[in-house]
Amino acid sequence: MRMRFKPYARPELLACDFHAHTPLENKGRWKSLFARPQQPMHLELGCGKGGFLARLAVAHPQINYLGIDITDKVLILAKRNIDKQYAAAHIPPDNVKIMSLDIERIDNAFSPQDQVERIYINFCNPWNVKASHKKHRLTHPRQLILYRDFLADGGEIYFKTDDSDLFEDSLTYFQAAGFTVRWLTRDLHAQEPDWNIRTEHEAMFTEQGIPTKALIAVKGPLDEAGREYCRLYDRLVEAPLRRAAAQKAEQEAQARKAAQKKNK
Repeated sequence: MRMRFKPYARPELLACDFHAHTPLENKGRWKSLFARPQQPMHLELGCGKGGFLARLAVAHPQINYLGIDITDKVLILAKRNIDKQYAAAHIPPDNVKIMSLDIERIDNAFSPQDQVERIYINFCNPWNVKASHKKHRLTHPRQLILYRDFLADGGEIYFKTDDSDLFEDSLTYFQAAGFTVRWLTRDLHAQEPDWNIRTEHEAMFTEQGIPTKALIAVKGPLDEAGREYCRLYDRLVEAPLRRAAAQKAEQEAQARKAAQKKNK
C-alpha cells in the first residue's frame, strides 16, 4: 500500500536534532556528528518506521546508530518512535541519527573514512515481480560492493527476511561479494537468539505462519576482479538465466500449440 504524502514530515524532521538534513554533505565525517564520535557506528538500511532502530539504539548507548530510508513519509514515523523510546528511557537521543537517502546510491554519502562495524538489513523489498528487478535488492552483489567501501574488515551484515527466494539468492550474493556467512537459520524463532529484536514486519509474518530467515555475513577479502564481477553480476549471471528461462517458456508454449493443433 502506497503511503500518503505527509506535509508536516519535512518541517518536523528539519526541527529534529538527530535528523541529518543534508546527508551528502556529511560524506567522510559521519562519526563527528555524534556526541561520542569515538564509538563504533552501525547502520540500518531501510529503517522504515524505526521501531527496531529505536529499541536497538536505546539498549546500546555505547554504539552510534544511523538509520536510512528513502522517504520522509516513513522517516517521520521513525523520528517519532525514537523520541518515544528515548523519552521512556529518560536519556537523550545522542547516539542515533536518521536520514533520507536512496540506498542504491549510498556511495554518494559514505566514504572509507565513515567506517562502519555492522549493517542491519531487515525485511527489504525482495524485488520478485520481475526477474530483471533483482539488481535492486539491498543484498545484490552490486550493492554489497558499495557497502564494502565503508564496512570495516571483519565487519558484519545482519540480514533478516520472510522471502525464501531472496534469502537463498542472498547466500550466493554474499559469497560472490567476498563475505563469509558465519551463521544462518531458516526459522529464526525456532531457537531465537537473545540478541534478536523483532521488527514490525517480523511480528506480522510470524502471525501469518511465515518463518523468518536470517544470517550473519562477515566481510572478507575481495580483489579487483571480484569487485568487477559484482558490478557486472546482473549481466554475467542473471541476464543469461533470464534469457534461458524465456527460451524455455517459448519452447513450451510452441509445444502446447503444436499438441493442440495435432489433437484437432
